[in-house]
Amino acid sequence: MLKVLGACPLDCPDTCSWIVTVEDGKAVKMRGNPDHPYTRGALCVKVNRYLEHTQAQDRILYPLRRTGPKGSGQFERITWEEALDEISVRLRQIVDEHGGEAIWPYLGTGSLGYLQGEEGVAGRRFWNVLGASKHWLNICSSAGGAGLTRTNGTPAGMDPENFAQSKLILLWGTNTLTTGHHLWKFIQDGRANGAHVVAIDPIRTRTADQADEHLAIRPGTDAVLALALLNVVLDEGTQDEEFLREHTEGWESFQEEIRKYPVEKAAEITGIPAESIHSLGMKLAHTRPTAIRATQGIQRHKGGGTALRTIAAIPGVTGDWRHPGGGVAYSTSGHVHFDIDMRDDLLAKPVRTLTMTKLASQLESVKCLWVYGANPLGSTSDTNTIRQGLQREDLFTVVMEQFPTDTVDYADIVLPATMQTEHADLHAGYGHLYLLWNEPAVEPAGEALSTTETFRRLAAHMGMTEPSLFDSDLELTEQLLSSGHPSLEGITLDRLRKEGWVRMNYPEPFAPFAEGFPTPSGRLRFPPPDKAYVPPATAEGDGLILITPAAHTFLNTTFANNPELLRRAKDPTVLVNPVDAEARGLTDGQRVRVHNAGGEFLADVEISDRVAAGVVASPKGRWPKLSPGGGNPNAVVAERDADMGRGPAYHDNRVELTPCACP
Repeated sequence: MLKVLGACPLDCPDTCSWIVTVEDGKAVKMRGNPDHPYTRGALCVKVNRYLEHTQAQDRILYPLRRTGPKGSGQFERITWEEALDEISVRLRQIVDEHGGEAIWPYLGTGSLGYLQGEEGVAGRRFWNVLGASKHWLNICSSAGGAGLTRTNGTPAGMDPENFAQSKLILLWGTNTLTTGHHLWKFIQDGRANGAHVVAIDPIRTRTADQADEHLAIRPGTDAVLALALLNVVLDEGTQDEEFLREHTEGWESFQEEIRKYPVEKAAEITGIPAESIHSLGMKLAHTRPTAIRATQGIQRHKGGGTALRTIAAIPGVTGDWRHPGGGVAYSTSGHVHFDIDMRDDLLAKPVRTLTMTKLASQLESVKCLWVYGANPLGSTSDTNTIRQGLQREDLFTVVMEQFPTDTVDYADIVLPATMQTEHADLHAGYGHLYLLWNEPAVEPAGEALSTTETFRRLAAHMGMTEPSLFDSDLELTEQLLSSGHPSLEGITLDRLRKEGWVRMNYPEPFAPFAEGFPTPSGRLRFPPPDKAYVPPATAEGDGLILITPAAHTFLNTTFANNPELLRRAKDPTVLVNPVDAEARGLTDGQRVRVHNAGGEFLADVEISDRVAAGVVASPKGRWPKLSPGGGNPNAVVAERDADMGRGPAYHDNRVELTPCACP
């Protein structure tokens, strides 16, 4: 019996350390690592089924070539040699006839690995040799990251473990118990020390149920609430004048911006009662340290970047950044300082950048779409237009995948991809300060190859000679760790392979901006005049505002084909407030079309006061082909950018509900 240390690769801030038990070459057990300070021995309801998932009957194990019409999912098994032959010929032909920029390497968040996944931009050296277009992976957190950077100089913030020291905790637009439940243990530690926990969310989620207080905010109005809370702080005269004087800029004009949004006006805009805003403002004014946890859902609307920019100003006014347990926690990725060398010098000339969530509108100019770590027909906005584009006969589509997703059905060539127990990778959580090494526990299933090995073999098959294209996984890891940043001092590959995980060299507790900020001036930058609130697109218009939150049983579209998790999820639902249900004559359990000009999907009505009147919610993550009517919520999500970072607007769409006799 062998026990192998590894790490969860999925798009979750917790990046758990796990232990895989291997008997006779087969992984027979997986559990959370009890020695890891953040994982603390627990995995989530999804990843608890990961080993089962690696051994699923619908796993793709061999290269495949399309034999039927695009979208039919009809394939024949071929050899790797045949697959590489056809791919090599087609790629060379496309480069010769249309230029390398006609190739779109469409990399997603299926793995957050620095070797096999999106964090290290896997395969980019290969694509640079071909001169392929660059890919802007904006689907997750780009708007919020851009907003935080404008205020703090970085998206990075407080160490989530320090929530144990907080006295007031604002869970702002985040459903911790579904999308990163390990933080809850530190919140509970804070509670044991007297912390008051407030959930600010348009939905009364399972996290809101466990909070001391829930404020049901109107989607996209978070910046207004932040300004109103600061209004109360100013009324109370509890702003930290010393911190403001020594560590911020733009305070005088920002005060004027704050005063534009008194509590009563904010109540009208946000839908939160004025007394609730004032009460929370009083707590904020008189409670140090205050911690704010804001995650990706809060920034998926037209003003998403500005929302995070303004929320990030709160601890600048209250001085919470000077206290361990105070500040904003959005992502810890900015504290990771690897040497990621994508070798842009291999490009013969500058190339364009295509945007992940603009696949519907930008695909027309592409001749090869290479999808890996992504399932755009399940995860990207305006899926109806994407589906039409994928049907083009002049589009050569290659998909590296583990399972037969909707996107796979449109591929010309499918390449079998390894899963996390079958390859090496280096990870760093975006919700903690630990590096983790994933040692392969078993041999790859079937003929599956890792991402790095696939590109090494393809480079060799195409006769490429650039030495860096053939670096081994261990060599790539050594390069990543060689940045010389103080946070990595003493952290070597040998140490990671031996210990499984290592905390980066940051103090415990960690107050990252107590003495200044990584901005040119070294100061926090308050939003300039008239730049503290951008209304959502849904501020006007008819119909109901749709939110598409994370599902409890799926992680994006990963696990959405797992039979047990599908059984637990039941049929798709749409949460509808009783007022809106009565106005439309809807009954509980009734199947409806959720539709707008962009498209539609089917869901069963769940009448509940968990959403406010005017708001409906239907979880994301389902595979369209496994859903009633063949669609999911992305069919009604417009291809629209937020105000910063080209972030998407998944929670900024209006829909209508119409009863149907659909199966």
